Amino acid sequence: MIKTRPFLAEVQLKPTAPLDSPDFPFSLPVVRALQRLPLHPGVTFLVGENGSGKSTLLEAIAVGMGFNAEGGSRNFNFATRASHSALHEHLRLVRGVQRPRDGFFLRAESFYNVSSEIERLGVQKYYGDTPMHDQSHGEAFLTLFMHRFGREGFYVLDEPEAALSPQRQLALLSRLHDLVKQRSQFVIATHSPILMAYPNAIIYECGEHGIRQVAYEDTEHYRVTRDFLANPARMLKVLMDEA
Repeated sequence: MIKTRPFLAEVQLKPTAPLDSPDFPFSLPVVRALQRLPLHPGVTFLVGENGSGKSTLLEAIAVGMGFNAEGGSRNFNFATRASHSALHEHLRLVRGVQRPRDGFFLRAESFYNVSSEIERLGVQKYYGDTPMHDQSHGEAFLTLFMHRFGREGFYVLDEPEAALSPQRQLALLSRLHDLVKQRSQFVIATHSPILMAYPNAIIYECGEHGIRQVAYEDTEHYRVTRDFLANPARMLKVLMDEA
């Protein structure tokens, strides 16, 4: 049975947050509009264009939950470059009664550094038999999902599809469902219309409007992909004529 109580129930912006500041990240519409953000006990997606602030918000949630800003588990404390914002200091995280048994923060852009830290710490046995650096980027991602993630965990994923083929994204979707059935919770920033099709998930769209909940079929990712696949020749003609 899928649990009905999340490990993280809601994200709130503290009333003391300096929303009148012109500085990043408080200049982002998604931050200015953020008041309270209820999370699904299974899967919550943050979607939007590049630069919309979805990854900034996701990072703040991860750091607020005790994860290393560059990724990894709560035991990872390495720092290659301090580039994360101070947004986590201005969030109130409403946690559930139950605490997760485990967790992980995956950032596609810094996964190489996480793989190096896994080797340095000598904890490869928890990530499968083959060292991460001996696998392709996509293989290493899937290995992480299959071997490191487990039941009753809280997982924050930033663009997990970045290294995955469509077929591997389907494999990830299946693994995601297995873990949700084992009472794990996910918060995911993604551009993938394959992943965000996960049934009954909450989808929040970040943009110039701020942040709002949308249906899967109303996401730009779904509409653009559907229209392109319905008639690639027509779409390419329009694009190339405009160019």
